[in-house]
Amino acid sequence: MTAIKLLISDVDGTLVTKDKRLTSASIDAVRELRARGIQFSVTSSRPPFGMRMLREPLNLDLPMGAFNGSSIVRPDLTVDEQQTIPRNAVRTSLALFARHGIDVWIFTNEHWIIHRDDGHYVAHEKRTIDTDPLLVADNAPYLDQVCKIVGVSADFDLLARCEPELQTTLGADAHAARSQNYYLDVTPPGHDKGTFVKAMAKRLNIPPQAIATIGDMTNDVPMFRVSGLSFAMGNATDAIKAQAVHVTASNEDDGFAKAVATILTLNN
Repeated sequence: MTAIKLLISDVDGTLVTKDKRLTSASIDAVRELRARGIQFSVTSSRPPFGMRMLREPLNLDLPMGAFNGSSIVRPDLTVDEQQTIPRNAVRTSLALFARHGIDVWIFTNEHWIIHRDDGHYVAHEKRTIDTDPLLVADNAPYLDQVCKIVGVSADFDLLARCEPELQTTLGADAHAARSQNYYLDVTPPGHDKGTFVKAMAKRLNIPPQAIATIGDMTNDVPMFRVSGLSFAMGNATDAIKAQAVHVTASNEDDGFAKAVATILTLNN
């Protein structure tokens, strides 16, 4: 096996616990990676401002992949690269979500925009990304700046059914994948967590085979496919686990730290 030189991790469901905490074991694991000469970065469906709380405890020093890798930002949140969703794909996505009665959130690089506070997932997201939403009656002024659209529903089966429908409807115009059982994300075309892995390989001048990746959801599979070593979390579905080389423990049982221990062992 090619020695691993970089680990790229998903955030929610992987690096943090269900209540969005970084455990001491995870922080220590990142520190140990660096001590052994392995670099570390994160990619997430979160907006850039939703990852700022990770910078200090993990001492992040490499670009991060926001919006499922369609935006690349520095640790100080300066944007290096940013893609937006084409207007026709925005309208298509909004129409499909409306047809199924699914709440919609819109993210730009600066704002999180909602139509209503559902009393549950909005509060959950506020805690997750440490940001208040912008409540608007009309999202038209923002439709040319959209970096991510999220369909939000407590009906997990509905979102699971909508995922392939939306993928088919959008075609090559945008990318659709669930980042949580309750979130179906639409992000810019031609970019995903796999393209972020490739971009980091090019920036750091290392082969993709020397990169390890770890995640738990559908949107993590593209990075599994292009990295030399991949880990699915124990809390992932069997379908996601089947796409990875290794399966680690859950995010409630320090699965991230245990995956790091495996990487360090394999590198010996």
